[in-house]
Amino acid sequence: MSAKPPILLAGNWKMNHGPKAAREFLQKLELPKKDRAQARLYVPALSLTSAIASTQEKTLPLQIGAQNVHYEKSGAFTGEISGPMLSEIGINQVLIGHSERRQFFGETNESVLLKTKSALEQGFEVLLCIGELLSEREAGKTESVLTEQLVHVLENQECKTHFGGRLHLAYEPVWAIGTGVVATPEQAQSAHGFVRSLLTKSLGSEKAEDTRILYGGSVTPSNFKELLACPGIDGGLVGGASLRPESFRALWDLI
Repeated sequence: MSAKPPILLAGNWKMNHGPKAAREFLQKLELPKKDRAQARLYVPALSLTSAIASTQEKTLPLQIGAQNVHYEKSGAFTGEISGPMLSEIGINQVLIGHSERRQFFGETNESVLLKTKSALEQGFEVLLCIGELLSEREAGKTESVLTEQLVHVLENQECKTHFGGRLHLAYEPVWAIGTGVVATPEQAQSAHGFVRSLLTKSLGSEKAEDTRILYGGSVTPSNFKELLACPGIDGGLVGGASLRPESFRALWDLI
């Protein structure tokens, strides 16, 4: 069996930090290199070139990724960004299917599959987000929702090929995103275990273990270490705590 992939600390700036703020953040950020961990920031589209330049100037051990990408390479899709556009400025990481994209911009399991498949075909590494609403958890539908969000991806041959390589997952219970409420270690571990079982059933145990499953949802320096200690949690997708260099560094120091 191959070695376990490095722990991943991924920050999602959402609609925060324009080019100037991105540059100032990265000028302040001190991030020592770690052999068993990787750091990444998903930044707004307008801040991508600024973030890349600042990261390279300081030679930070940090990857810069995009928060969204269209499934077509070009066309009449006003306001969208294509894979070739991202590649042209040096981006090879994309976040797909975040709950806010699903909730506010009408993304569905079907459109998420199209984006994931297209991005993988174009050579991107994809972090695919899944997670249930509070009403779905209270109705006992967590596992059925996670299954519905993953089934089409697991049935697609292009996607199946890249799990554990360029396709990884982030489990974000929607009721815990930006609310200050965090899934208990038991809740997080249970959900991660279920997702891993779906991967194992479809892909086999080795590919399932090679696929990183991050936890996201009000992750802070005060709870990250406890979450990381749970079997099956391979890192964190962090929102608010990634917006200040001091708190992002504090998270990094816990790995």
